[in-house]
Amino acid sequence: QVQLVESGGGSVQPGDSLRLSCTVSGSTLSIASATWHRQAPGKQRELVAAFPITERITYADFVKGRFIISKDNAKNTVYLQMNNLEPEDTALYYCNILFRPGGGKPDFSSWGQGIQVTVSS
Repeated sequence: QVQLVESGGGSVQPGDSLRLSCTVSGSTLSIASATWHRQAPGKQRELVAAFPITERITYADFVKGRFIISKDNAKNTVYLQMNNLEPEDTALYYCNILFRPGGGKPDFSSWGQGIQVTVSS
């Protein structure tokens, strides 16, 4: 049973940094591609950053230049480095990972449990 374990959230002040982690647990399957999303109270879930399989990394306009998505294959973990945080970044952050088992088995994706990031002075 594949599980994604998120960590690294918390409460910080504007201008601070946080690094979110999303680690694959319960499986040896490798990460094919990954995305980070967020959902603020009363708003729809939105895409923050994407680490595709073969295309280039993309970011939502509202985080460009501040957030960095990366992947550590050895640790089977995806990160979201968040710098210069703003109050508008306050939200629940979710990772989503695509797995490609191969051997005739279908691709599938899994969501993390969500982790709170709060930015306030």
